[in-house]
Amino acid sequence: MDFKYKIKPDDVQELIAPRGYCYASDTITVDGMPVGYMYKEQPEEDGDSGWRFYSGTETEEYVADEYHFMMFDLNYIANCDPAIIPYLKNRIGTELERIEGTDKFRAVAD
Repeated sequence: MDFKYKIKPDDVQELIAPRGYCYASDTITVDGMPVGYMYKEQPEEDGDSGWRFYSGTETEEYVADEYHFMMFDLNYIANCDPAIIPYLKNRIGTELERIEGTDKFRAVAD
């Protein structure tokens, strides 16, 4: 069986201390795109970090299909895109978008 995820479990490095799981789009975990948009919501249960990650290229139809998102250990997403690491201690309600062409994020303007 082909392994569909960008990074194989054996190749994941411990980049951050354990912080629970998150949800991420297949555009990041399968297609290998960088995180373009991320937000932190109230965790749904114990173990949920509250973080949600998107590449920013997803259409409404794509997002509506729950099979395009999966739970991942937050460290796995940090391995997919280490640029997120400095922002992971932000509070619930944080909503960030990548500054195009950089590894920096900024608050999303309302």
